[in-house]
Amino acid sequence: MVPALVAGPPTMAVAADTLPWNNPNNALVIDAYELNTIDWDSLLSDKRIAAFISKASDGLPESFSCTGDHAGDTVAHCKTMWRKYAVSRELFQTRRLVARAAGLLWGSYHLARPGNPVDQANHFLEYADPKDDEMMILDLEGIDPQKFMSLEDAQIFAGHIRARTGRYPVLYTNHNTARYIAAYRNDYPVLARLPIWYARYRPDVKGVFPMGNWDNYLMWQFSSGQNCSKRRCPYRVPGTLTDIDVNVAPMSRAELAKVWARGKLLPAREPDPPLILAKIEMEPRGMPAQGPATAQLPPDPVVTSSIPQSDVVRTRRDF
Repeated sequence: MVPALVAGPPTMAVAADTLPWNNPNNALVIDAYELNTIDWDSLLSDKRIAAFISKASDGLPESFSCTGDHAGDTVAHCKTMWRKYAVSRELFQTRRLVARAAGLLWGSYHLARPGNPVDQANHFLEYADPKDDEMMILDLEGIDPQKFMSLEDAQIFAGHIRARTGRYPVLYTNHNTARYIAAYRNDYPVLARLPIWYARYRPDVKGVFPMGNWDNYLMWQFSSGQNCSKRRCPYRVPGTLTDIDVNVAPMSRAELAKVWARGKLLPAREPDPPLILAKIEMEPRGMPAQGPATAQLPPDPVVTSSIPQSDVVRTRRDF
């Protein structure tokens, strides 16, 4: 993917560009969760929209039986969760049929929670049933392992997806998490080389890229309910409300289609001085920051493992 991102056609955006969504040559991508309202006829009238990404699975799977221990849930709550879960799965499949029939690229994401990463990866693959031409995404919202999947487990998740499908997922995350992973790229050699879907609700990303192994973003989520209102919005998508997430790719629709589902790791690069400084700023372990490595770079890593069922922490969620 790197040649397409770095040395692409003359119309391709670079990371320093301001308001790249105003460039009609850059493809737009919509991502949605189950409560987003969509009028498909209106949405499809916007010919700049090249792809649609939908929320798929969320953490660990719910209990089928609704008997016994549900991590504190009542039987009534368990049944409510399963009704919502069944509706969300049917909505997911319907949206995929509509989007693909309209010629849009399709992708799906897993919201990473604490708990067994292999079970979560299997849950995602069962839920999303990703085809070879569909993008898979790991949604990592932060680095607090009490609230989100730990970075160690996220590597296992990505490796298990690779072991089962032959492809790695894309990493969706925010600036703070991305900067941390970039600074600790030697500790997280898989996460640090996944193509990045970057969330930032500002008019530009100047000074952000290159960051670690990321020369640029694969997609940039620039608009959501956080910065889009009835009065002002970076980009209005017809047929949707102000809470829809909108993303821009630094390439044309045709170029995006070429790299959409490749699932390869980005090339590894040696640490640079700004990231060494960032690592010192964010040092969580009381360990001295390491200078640039001089040894030969290792081959592409594949991390996959399983965790004893007794170690699984199940959480309650609303769908």
